[in-house]
Amino acid sequence: MTRTVLGTLALLIWITALVSAQLTNSIIQPGHPVIRYPGETTDRVAQLNRKLQSGEISLQFEERTGYLRSLLAALDIPIESQVALYSGTSLQARIINARNPRTIFFNDSTAVGWMSGGLIEVASLDPKQGAIFYLLPQQTTPPLRQLARDTRCLTCHYSTNTLGVPGFLVRSIPSAPSGMIMPWLGNYTTDHRSPLGERWGGWYVTGRGGRHLGNAPVEDRTLQDVSIDEANLNVSTLENRFDTRSYLSPHSDIVALLVFDHQMRMMNLLTRIGWEARIFERDERPAPDALYDVVTEVVDYMLFVDEAPLDGITGTSGFAERFVARGPRDSKGRSLRDLDLQRRLFRYPCSYMIYSDAFVALPDVARNAVYARLLQVLTGRDTSPKYRNLSAQDRQAILEILRDTKNDLPLTRSSLQGGQREDTLQRLVERAQ
Repeated sequence: MTRTVLGTLALLIWITALVSAQLTNSIIQPGHPVIRYPGETTDRVAQLNRKLQSGEISLQFEERTGYLRSLLAALDIPIESQVALYSGTSLQARIINARNPRTIFFNDSTAVGWMSGGLIEVASLDPKQGAIFYLLPQQTTPPLRQLARDTRCLTCHYSTNTLGVPGFLVRSIPSAPSGMIMPWLGNYTTDHRSPLGERWGGWYVTGRGGRHLGNAPVEDRTLQDVSIDEANLNVSTLENRFDTRSYLSPHSDIVALLVFDHQMRMMNLLTRIGWEARIFERDERPAPDALYDVVTEVVDYMLFVDEAPLDGITGTSGFAERFVARGPRDSKGRSLRDLDLQRRLFRYPCSYMIYSDAFVALPDVARNAVYARLLQVLTGRDTSPKYRNLSAQDRQAILEILRDTKNDLPLTRSSLQGGQREDTLQRLVERAQ
């Protein structure tokens, strides 16, 4: 095929997937000249690998958890972020069960999975490539030199469920004590739009507030439906669920779970729009309306459109305090990390992932288009019913926080266009005015 034909096919696939601003119908091929996944990466684990290889740092091995504690410290991932699941949905499913759950620790860019008796699994968001997967054997010989790249995780983590890019996936599937999944009782892809009543099947949950499917291994394999048991709600510790002495924490914090659910899809959206924009620029196909559609989906998720309501959530591990303290804060002391937890997740509903490496690394055309759309909504030019969750006070506060904490936030039409292709941004900017 000629480059022109390939470019046209790519554009047709792109537009088809974006007809209703839903990025769930197509998978972008990783071999595209501007994608080349998996290629050289600059993600946080790749940076750590270089330091391990040079001898700048080393990881310490502990008897109970191996390299886990040292790895978390090297990646700046708090122990308080621990969430736990007993659903057998991992490369190491055979050793995951209700008495030996898998734990996940995370920060804004990286998730680390650990279970007793297994390897450490790591998924790290590369600003351009998307999710990169690694394995770390729990052995001291030969000497540790780096975490090894592994592509087997892509079997589940590269599909329409991850928005057609190598990404992150959160599922809620009721599971047996053995870890066997029971999808006939529920099989949900989870993000902040998911009702709490559908969340955390196969997961442990500590904390108060919300009616959910957590903490409930299903004993009866013939069961046709599950009900929420009061005994599995408002659990303060997992000490009576399994032997937590082998773990770094006895918690699977509900606030950490809520943040995790939001962040995983946000990471995939940033990868998707980055890949789309790079293909768009490479193929020189001026399609601002199609770009506007994907930008709208990113911004709608970023602004928590259709967020499931909360009702008085309280965590147990101290995650909330650690998360909020990361900032940044504006001149009035406000942060997009400030939590609400009474009726919604955040006090100022705009995703903190706007500060992430993945957002900063977006192609200029994509990043400026996201800013243009954000300004359109936050300045009140778009008062569509779907933005009813954003009061005038919310919009003003978010805009003020962004103006104080994002130095590249364009405030004028000329700054949005500066240095960009006129034929692409002109109509985007006009629609945002």
